[in-house]
Amino acid sequence: MTLPSSKLHIGIDASNIRSGGGLTHLVRLLSAAEPAGSSVARVTIWTSTQTAQQLPQRSWIRPITPAWCNGGLLHRAIGQQYYLPQELKHAGCHVLFSPGGTIPWQCPVPAVTMSQNMLPFEPSQADLFGRWSLMRLKMQLLRYSQGASFSRAQGLIFLSNYARNTIQDLLKTVTPHTALIPHGIEERFMHVPRPQRRLEDCTEAQPFRVMYVSILMPYKHQLEVAQAIAALRQQGLPIEANFIGAPWGQYAQAFQHLLQQLDPDNHFLKYTGHAPFDRLHGLYHEADAFIFASSCENLPNILIEAMAAGLPIACSNKGPMPEVLGDAGIYFDPYSAPSITHALLQLAKDNTMRSVLAQAAWQKAHAYSWKQCADDTLAFIEHVVHQHKGGF
Repeated sequence: MTLPSSKLHIGIDASNIRSGGGLTHLVRLLSAAEPAGSSVARVTIWTSTQTAQQLPQRSWIRPITPAWCNGGLLHRAIGQQYYLPQELKHAGCHVLFSPGGTIPWQCPVPAVTMSQNMLPFEPSQADLFGRWSLMRLKMQLLRYSQGASFSRAQGLIFLSNYARNTIQDLLKTVTPHTALIPHGIEERFMHVPRPQRRLEDCTEAQPFRVMYVSILMPYKHQLEVAQAIAALRQQGLPIEANFIGAPWGQYAQAFQHLLQQLDPDNHFLKYTGHAPFDRLHGLYHEADAFIFASSCENLPNILIEAMAAGLPIACSNKGPMPEVLGDAGIYFDPYSAPSITHALLQLAKDNTMRSVLAQAAWQKAHAYSWKQCADDTLAFIEHVVHQHKGGF
């Protein structure tokens, strides 16, 4: 089928998108997109069979699952560089959109990519995994490959001003055609803030419940949060913390060992492991407050989910967190357990302040819309194509 010359055919490289935030972004973006109001006529997606099964079924979406997309990391990397350019030409695509952050060295069409991972561009955060760790090496390789793509691409999407400023200052040679397009939030997370209990009304049987959702990794600082909760218990506060997130490597072992030391009976420090994404909204609604202690984020989607859930939040003062939460939370230094202790104590003791902060955070969460994200992304891709040699 030949498209009219005024209709845009977008190719998407989703060969390395298998799970997590990257998959959520792709699925929600395509689900919310409405090409009828633009020049977009077709989207062809190179991806694995598993990912293709999770994409929305639309007449204008065509998944392609070649063998190289279903292979290992090396196979996919070779396919992206050598097979994808040929397949883009064969399919008649006018532009490549690569949300994974890398593009082929020889791309036959203009390319738009995204920055979704800050770890490669904040060496001090990658160092937390260990100076000679495989993770640190992986981040160095990603900084090279993504950095090269960011300079060669015709368009680059950032998720936060913090990410844009940090990466542009570090690389110096980012493409001049950039856009700020944050992710959206699903409606199921939206929950009007609930009345806040007084700390005096909390008991051992009904404690003040703090939730932290994040994969167990060094830059998420679960160790410091657990120490802070234990310190508050020593002060006599009826408080407990529920940690939710998949375990990762030696850090998960160190975290679970610390929980055994601080709370051998599993009384106030609870770790429930990974929770399915489609169940998270219900878990947020069981908490009295939320803590977000990460020191490295591009756009903190989990923080936005907690904001949407109407929870009062104690938050890390690093990265883009103050940009996102603004004056709707209490901040702390995530590297310092005493700083976290102080912030949580303030939050727990003042139920009036919690009510004000929860309402403000809930209102701010309304700015994050998948419909707006989809509209802005398609418009930016179309703009880049028109800027490149006058159009398509």
